[in-house]
Formats: sequence, structure tokens, C-alpha cells
Amino acid sequence: MALLGEAALAMWWDMAADARADFEHWHAHEHFPERLGIPGFRRASRWRAADGGEGVFVLYELADYGVLSSPAYLARLNAPTPWSTRMMPHHRHMVRSQCRVLESRGASTARHALTVRLSPAAGRDEALRAGLRALAETLVQRPGLVGLHLLRHATPPIAQTEEQKIRGLNDRVADWVLVACGYELEAVQALAELEEAALCALGAAPGTERGVYTLAYTATPADMN
Repeated sequence: MALLGEAALAMWWDMAADARADFEHWHAHEHFPERLGIPGFRRASRWRAADGGEGVFVLYELADYGVLSSPAYLARLNAPTPWSTRMMPHHRHMVRSQCRVLESRGASTARHALTVRLSPAAGRDEALRAGLRALAETLVQRPGLVGLHLLRHATPPIAQTEEQKIRGLNDRVADWVLVACGYELEAVQALAELEEAALCALGAAPGTERGVYTLAYTATPADMN
């Protein structure tokens, strides 16, 4: 089963240990229900750094790219709740990518995920995409793995939002995003095909960023009823 739509919102940040309990309560019981109440939001997943560190990865699966600039979504971004306003400054080192789905094979919610933030080398966009598409067909059948998904950031034509202002307008973006999902941590960690040298051979530029995460919570709009 592929991602549940043609677009996705992928985000990474660090959350300090002393704020984590309040964050997880807010994120599960206010923020996810709020986001999943917006037309076009089809699934939300939150992941924690597998090594027990401060890292958080969140993936929203969206019906289409237009959801990211829809009036309903912008209304929420520009009117954060008091609880959201209190939590936003704790989202440190935010990377927020508003993406079109380029390729999607297999499941998107397994126990573990490896994310790779990358960019194609000059003139290698199509070669990199083709190489990753072929790789996905093989990887999703490997023991311990169940899915591989490729996303590409595209900035929607919208102004800075109130939520971004609360965070200090310091959000970064990831150009391309790979998400590999699996049920065995060792299999996810051992993906040599997604190491930088292997990706560069397919057409990626140097400077990839990897992280391994463990699923904390996932929900769909139907779960909010």
C-alpha cells in the first residue's frame, strides 16, 4: 500500500526532554485531531529518534499538493491555539518540506523508518529518480523492510504563517526526501543502498542527511471520530 495521496508534509525537529511529555500530549490529543480535520489530510504519523535522542519526524499524507495552500489549512496555520502557541518555540532546528510524491512503493507505517534528506546533482534529476524507483521495487521485498517513498519539496505560493513566526522564521527545507519503512530496526539501519556513496552513484549530490526513527503514533481522520 503506497502513501495515501499525491502530496506529503515531512518535518523534522528536536524536542528537549523536559518538554517532551507536554509535547506528546498536545500532539496526540490536540494537534493531530486539528490537522486531520482539515480536508485532504489523510494520515498523520509521528516518529521518535530510534537512539533515544531528541529527534522527531512527522509525516502527513495529503490528497494532493493543493491542500498545502488550501484556505482550511492556512486558517489553522494562522490561528494557532494557546497550547500550540506554547509548544511551537520548543520545535528546535525545524526542517519542513511541503512535497509532491514522486515515487511510493509499499507501506508507509511500520515500526521503524530511515529518512534521507538529499538533492540531485546538477542535471541528474531524472537519473536519480529512475534509480530510486528501481531500487524501491527490490527493497520493499527484502526481509525486515516494507516500503520506500520519494518526495520532492516545492514551496507553495503562500505568505509566512503565524506558526512560522512563533518558531522564529528559521525553518529549513529538505529538497528531496526518502523514507524507507521496516519492521526490523537492523534491516532499516543496514540499508547500504541509501548510504551517501551509493546515492551519489545514482545521481545524488554530496551532503545527504540520514536519521532512523521509531513509530510513536499514527492516525487517520476516521480515528478522530
